[in-house]
Parts: sequence; C-alpha cells; structure tokens
Amino acid sequence: MHGNTMVATPDSASPAVPPIATPVRIRSRLLLLVLSVVLPCMLGVAWLIASTYEAERDAHQRTLRDTARALSLLVDGELARRAAIAHVLAQSPALDDDPATLNDDRRLGFERLARRAMQGMDGWVELREPGRVLISTRLPEGRFTVEAGPETLADTAQMLPLQPLSGSPTGEGSLHAAWVEPVTRDGRLLYNLVVTVRPSELQRLVQAQAHHAGWIGTVMDSAGRIVARLPGGHAFVGMTATADLRQKMAQASEGAFQSVSLDGVQTAGYFSTSPLGWTFISAMPRQEFAGRMPQAVRRVVVGALVLLALAMAGAVWVAWRIERPILALKRLAQDLQAGRPVQARPTGMTETDGVAEALAEAGHSMATARAELERSVAEAVERTRQVEQRGAQSQRVVALGRLTGGVAHEFNNLLGVISNSMHLMQRHPCAPDLQGPLGAVQRSVDKGSQLTQHLLRFAGRRPVRVQTLSLARYLPEVQALMRSVLGRSIDIHVKVSPDIGPVRVDTNELDLALVNLALNAHDAMPAGGELRLRAGNASAADTEGLPPGDYVLLTVGDDGMGLDPSLVEHAFEPFFTTKGVGQGTGLGLSQVYGFATQAGGTARLASTPGLGTTVSLLLPVARPGDATEDSGMAAPPGQRSIAGATVLLVEDDESLADVTTELLRSHGARVLRAADARAALQVLDAGSPPDVVLTDVVMPGAMNGVALARHLRDQRPGLPVVLISGYSNADIAEGEFVQLRKPCSPADLVAALHAAMAAAHAEQDA
Repeated sequence: MHGNTMVATPDSASPAVPPIATPVRIRSRLLLLVLSVVLPCMLGVAWLIASTYEAERDAHQRTLRDTARALSLLVDGELARRAAIAHVLAQSPALDDDPATLNDDRRLGFERLARRAMQGMDGWVELREPGRVLISTRLPEGRFTVEAGPETLADTAQMLPLQPLSGSPTGEGSLHAAWVEPVTRDGRLLYNLVVTVRPSELQRLVQAQAHHAGWIGTVMDSAGRIVARLPGGHAFVGMTATADLRQKMAQASEGAFQSVSLDGVQTAGYFSTSPLGWTFISAMPRQEFAGRMPQAVRRVVVGALVLLALAMAGAVWVAWRIERPILALKRLAQDLQAGRPVQARPTGMTETDGVAEALAEAGHSMATARAELERSVAEAVERTRQVEQRGAQSQRVVALGRLTGGVAHEFNNLLGVISNSMHLMQRHPCAPDLQGPLGAVQRSVDKGSQLTQHLLRFAGRRPVRVQTLSLARYLPEVQALMRSVLGRSIDIHVKVSPDIGPVRVDTNELDLALVNLALNAHDAMPAGGELRLRAGNASAADTEGLPPGDYVLLTVGDDGMGLDPSLVEHAFEPFFTTKGVGQGTGLGLSQVYGFATQAGGTARLASTPGLGTTVSLLLPVARPGDATEDSGMAAPPGQRSIAGATVLLVEDDESLADVTTELLRSHGARVLRAADARAALQVLDAGSPPDVVLTDVVMPGAMNGVALARHLRDQRPGLPVVLISGYSNADIAEGEFVQLRKPCSPADLVAALHAAMAAAHAEQDA
C-alpha cells in the first residue's frame, strides 16, 4: 500500500563506517617504541655536550676578563708611580724661583734629586720651559741642554702616548711615553716636569704574568698604539691595533671581542681601558676559546650511539620473531581458502600454534561435512579471539606501566598518605609494638619532606616561618645544601655537642646565612681546603656583652687566606667587601650579622692572615614554652580540638582523601568529601554549611583550591577555609589564607582547623 511505503531518508540510512586507520607493521611499531625511549636519552646527551661547550666558553671568558683587569692594575700602578714622582718633584723648593734665576747649581741639585727618585726605573726626568729642555736625566750628570722643547707648556697633568725621542729615528728604542706635571708658583705656570716610561719596562711586567701558551697580552696607549705585547715583544711596539678593535674600544671602556691579531691569528679576547685612556688586552686563539669535547663526554656520546644501535637491532630481531608466526598463519589461511590441505607446523609461539591447529582441524573437517567445517571454523574464530584478547591485555599492561611513570609528581600526596596512615596506626592499641617500624616510616617521611622543602625554600615558594630547631639534626642535613655551593674541592666537617639546646630561628634566614658563609669560604680557598661547622652550648666567656641567658655557639671556620686585622672590624658593615669590582656586593656578612641579632644573639668574626677565618653565631636557646612555629594560629594544647565540627574535605587524590577522612574522624570531626571545586560547591548548596573547609590547591577542573577559597570568601564570608598543598604555583598574597604544606602532622592540621574556626567566630562576634 502506498500509505505504508517506507522512504529512505538521511536519518534512516546505515551508520557511517569509521575510516580505517593506516596499517602499520609490527616492526615499525617496535622501532617507534624504541625511539620513544632512546631519543630522550640522546637529547640529554646533546644537552650535556652543549652545556660542556658553554661552560668552557664561560670559563675562558672569565679568565680573559680577569687577566685583562689584573694587567690593568699592574700597569696602572706602574704609571701611578711616575705620576707620584712627578707630583713630588714639582713641589721641590729648587723650582720656586723664576726661570731666569735658575742657575746651574740649583739645576744640578734638582737633577740629582730627580736621579735619586728614578733609581730602579727605566726612564728619565726632564724639566722643560717653552722652547727648551732645562734638565734631562737621560744625559750625563751636570750636562744641561738647551735643545728645543715644546713651544707651549701643558697646564694640566696628563699621560702622553708613545712618541719618539726628539732628534732620534723612529723605532722601539726611541719610543717612550711620559707623564707631564705642570709646575706652578703663585698661580703662574713656570715649567713642565716630564717623567718618562720606556716600553721595555712595561714589557717586563707583561712577561711576568703567567700567560697560557698561545695567549696574547697587550698594553696600548691612549692613541691605540702597542706599548708592550706577549708574545712578540719589541717587534710590535708602536704598531696600531686593528680597525675593528679600535672601534670596539671607542664604544665602551671594557668588553669582549673577536678579531684577527696583528700576526694573523683569529682570536677571542677581553679589553679593559683605564681612566688614563690606556687599554689592556688579553686574548686567546678562537679555536681554543670555542672549547674541546672532554674525553668523558666523547665516551658518553659513543656509548649512547652504541645503545641506540643495539636497541634498534633488538627491536628488529623481536619484530622478526613476532612476524614469522603471523606470516605462517597467513599462509595456512591462504591454503584453507584455496582448498589445499592445511598442515600446521610449530612456529615457536603458543597462540599462533593453537590457531594453526584450529585451521588444520577445520581443513580436515571440511572434506567430510559442512556442519563439521562450520563447527571447526567457529572454534578457530573463538581461539583467534582469545589470542587477540591476550594481546590486548598485554598492551594494557604496557600502557599501565607507562602511566605509572607519570604519577611521580604526586610525591607529596603519597607522603601525606603515608604520614597520616602512620599517625592513625600510632593511635591503634598495638602501636607500642610497632614503634620501631613506625619511627622508620616517620623518619623517611620527614627526610622526603625536608628534601622537597629545601628546593621550595630557595625557589621562593615557602613563606618565612620562625620555629624551634635542633642543630643536632639540622647541621648534618644542611651539608647537601652547602656542598652545592662549595664544590668537591672543599671538605665539610660537622661536629655537634650531644647536649646542645634547641634554638628558635627562621630556618630560611639560617640557610641563607650558612650559604653566605660558604660562599665566602669558597672564595677564600680557591685551591680547596676544609670547612668546619661546630655547634655546642656557649660558655659564660662566649656570651660576654649579651643579655643574661643560655646561648648556643655555632661556628663556621675555614683555612683560607684570612683577613688583615684592620679589615675585621669592618667585615659586618653593609656593602663592605674585599673583593674586586663586580665580584661581591658586600651584603653576605651583613645578612649573617642581621640574622643573628634579629634572633636575639650576635655574630663575631676572627681571622688570621694565611690561617683562615672563623665566624661565630651566638643564638639564644629556645624557652620550654616556645611553640614549634609562630604561625599565629596555634591554640593552647587543651583547646586544639575539632570534636563535633563538620569539615568539608576537598581532595582529588582518593587515597589521601580516605586516610585524611579517617584522621579527622579520629579527632571527633564529621567529614564531608568532594573530589573537586565543582563537587564542593554542590555539597555546600545541598545541605547545611560545614564549620570549616579543608581544600587542596591543585585540583582538576576550571577552579583550583585558591579560586574556590576566594569564591567562598565572596559568597560565604563567614565560612573559614584552610589550604593544603605540597607545591603550588598559585599566586596567594601573604596572610590571605591559612596554608599548610603536605605532608602535615595531625597536630598542625587540627591546630590550623581549630584556629580558622576560632578566627571566624571572633569575626562574627565582633
């Protein structure tokens, strides 16, 4: 009938067949699996090589810079000696009279004075007036010259660049630089006093420096001409630096450069220009500056390549062992389809052998009856399905193993589960029999927590907290932190008296103080040495000048270069430093002194040149009534109770949520649970509000713990919120919310919840 005719429509069409994925061979899959495992290792090797080259270039750059600056100090000192001689001679009474009355006797007396001043120096002194040279110690004694001098006199002291002797041919032997000092009396310019310096004397200074083979050290005057050079010496005196180097020196007073030296060597170097305008250069061959691959790194590279080759070969071999039985099955299936006799042969794989047997039975049954054939084919299909299920199960196991590796970031949650479970077990009646294992678990949790907290503290992720600290436990643990500062060339020895009392300090500041002292010790012992940490109860002699009370004496000593006694009294002053410009701020010891005085004690420094330095920290012993931490939320022990309170626990980690729930219930609290912020809001909307919310910071979903706390603060102002997290990048203002870190002891957790509820009640009463 037409009325019942079915018409095909797009909705009634057959469902679309999903696209077939591009087939990939087993061998390709195994190779991809091997590459996914090995390639990260290869990337790590590449990063190691790049880091090695970069570290070597940085070390060369620092060495070139320090060498140039050291050469600058030496040559500046030599030039300063000439300037000082010229200044002193210019004040001689022999030059007080007018030039017209300067007779030969006075000139001879002044000449002898000048010769004595220049003893041991390679140079001479000249006294000039416009148009002639009155005195020159370059000539024999008593021989005065009237040879022509400058037409005009310089009215300011200055350092002249290289210039040839008057009337002498140009060459290294005739070149000299000079310091010109004006001689004035009663405001009149009478003479110019000239103290010269020969390139040969500066050449000796350059050669005295311990240069590496192939390195170049150069001194240039203010005109850019070479005064001294190593290697090459006299052959380069008077030559002008290359144009690109002169351009760089005109743009900055110091800096790194790359150029081609005057003897054709491609170099990388560092130049430093003094206030006199003279420039000092330290350079090395560019090929050496680029660095060489260390033997150890080459072995790592070769090992990585061998590992990759072996892994690829193993993957190919395993793939071949898997493909061969499957191809055998394929041939059996083709024989069955063509009606040929099916002969099953062992393939070495149980699953494929079973399938082959099923195919053989199916081929044998096909000759007798169709029914038997169908039954045999059904058995073969069923067995094939079992093989596929086993393969899928194997793949799931592999995927689960890889997934397990990604759970490492939940380390703090695991510590929380272990810690809370341990505390619950301690409340069990059998706990006294398990004190040994439970103590070991607690120490392991504490150790893991301390390691993560050291990292968070120096990354700026942990707020400042004052706490009662046992130096007997703290000092051995802080060795790893100081070892990263000192390196392996300095040994650390720690000795703590067994009866030492606890101190009450900010551990952040104590860590920073010890790091500052370690940095100073490292700089004082460039060739290595020993750092000694000693702690014990202070004697009455140690605490002289401090308020009455018990103190702990913590000393940090080294066997470095030591300080001059005149510098010891200024050591704790802010910005005071004995290091060169750019090598220290002078705030390290100032921080140490500030930390000790703020803690209620003091810091002292004793140093002997050549024997070392010892810094002593006197810290007051904590009083018995002091709390472990000044968090501002602790209540008296008898009042830290949450019995009868309703706690909404927001935690996505189910294991941690389970054990935390049991822990809170063991303290008499009623617990509501939510896995994320959205579920927490649904719990709040569904029933009566809880007394306090305890929420993790990092959670799945669009709203994390901080966002949830701020939402509740806006929507439910009277509901207190306590945050707990092992690590978070959330931007939380100081004092915005109470925040605990994982793992958290039950006492701290209960105290925080109690304090939050008490603060909320106080605000409501106000």
